Amino acid sequence: MDKTKTIAALFDFDGVVMDTESQYTIYWNEIGRKYHPDIENFGLLVKGQTLSQIYDRFFKGMEAEQAEITKGLNKFESEMKYEYVSGVVDFMKELREKGVKTAIVTSSNEKKMANVYSVHPELKNLVDRILTAEMFTRSKPAPDCFLLGAEVFGTVADNCVVFEDSFHGLQAGKAAGMKVVGLSTTNSKEAITGKCDMVIPDFADFTYSDVVSLLDK
Repeated sequence: MDKTKTIAALFDFDGVVMDTESQYTIYWNEIGRKYHPDIENFGLLVKGQTLSQIYDRFFKGMEAEQAEITKGLNKFESEMKYEYVSGVVDFMKELREKGVKTAIVTSSNEKKMANVYSVHPELKNLVDRILTAEMFTRSKPAPDCFLLGAEVFGTVADNCVVFEDSFHGLQAGKAAGMKVVGLSTTNSKEAITGKCDMVIPDFADFTYSDVVSLLDK
């Protein structure tokens, strides 16, 4: 850790700040069964990717299908339950009290996040920045979004801790050269062990001191 630089905590959104991933898995599995019945566990396959990335990979040239999926997804997200992952609110507040810069770094777009703000208007005041899919060209597993997180706070990768749950997100954090904490909210502890620096079930017992200890390793 560079003692002269700001510490930054970069949080993925779904499955890290909000416990929504199980809902998305249901939606995307249904899409997979309808359009790609040959692909198993479609919902898990697309986690951590932007909508445009999903379309480019699985629905290229299928404009009518894309429009139908987008319409269904917008309706689905407007009706979703947005519940905080245990301990994350208190953890974010503690970090800011300690002078740590915090950002939500998500593959979600502004339209989806507007749905979240309508349910949780306080979210914008819990972190310093919210970086959405519109702000970077390459999505996870590319490191661009997390590198942007370091850039907006004027800090370096060595001073950043990423909190992620998806395989693509974990890859992106490591590719950015940052410390990565994996949450076993979406994938099991066994599945993500070895893909990050440590695994936690939620933020109930995770503190600022744990962040500093991780950065000092």
